[in-house]
Amino acid sequence: MGVEIKERRVSAEEFAGMEEFVFEYLQASVEREEEGGRMRWYPWHSAEYRYNHIRNVVDIAAEIARKEGADVDVTRVAAIFHDVAKLDAEQDAHADEGARVAREYLETHCDYPESFVDAVVRCVEEHSYQGPLEDLTLETQCLIEADLLDKVGANGAVLMMLRMGYESRTHMDAAEMVERVIERGHEADERIVSDAAEGVLHRRIKRVRWLREWLTEEMANVESRTGLEDDPAER
Repeated sequence: MGVEIKERRVSAEEFAGMEEFVFEYLQASVEREEEGGRMRWYPWHSAEYRYNHIRNVVDIAAEIARKEGADVDVTRVAAIFHDVAKLDAEQDAHADEGARVAREYLETHCDYPESFVDAVVRCVEEHSYQGPLEDLTLETQCLIEADLLDKVGANGAVLMMLRMGYESRTHMDAAEMVERVIERGHEADERIVSDAAEGVLHRRIKRVRWLREWLTEEMANVESRTGLEDDPAER
């Protein structure tokens, strides 16, 4: 079971304030960069993309938390803050920095029990953990699973196609790029532990396989260029 914090719930107004703060923080992070900052030319290195990813993770994590018996409020609040420092901190430090930002915001803008703030901060701090998810709190598990799942499916496929243009590829590489999303799905399958996350993952992988099959069937020479063969066992 997840943590049980009953003293105080997060209102819709409070959560909306967190959303606004996170988006403005991401925008300010990009504006503070020197011109041509770290991977800034990629579509996902923008406040708009990062915030969209965060909102997706909030929704997925809340769904998993409800089904798995985790504290939904802890999970949702941790999810809204989990990548707040993604654009202004090094990759290996963004979780710690995000945890710091989350604690500062929750302690200065809200009136939650210390146990709630600690639980949220711990989730943010540990969301980049690469070990077994069973080592973590249930709320952190839900957050990590949601973070993995957002990279698999429609969002992941579209980003890979956008990447083709940024890497001077042509549409003939589309099936190859979509195949990378399927590979991410297999990698995620090795990490996730909850039944709820597994159900979402399998639905998403199935849809991406359909997209890959569509590309190879209707775009001449795509299959011969990518070397992708459809495996009936995958269907």
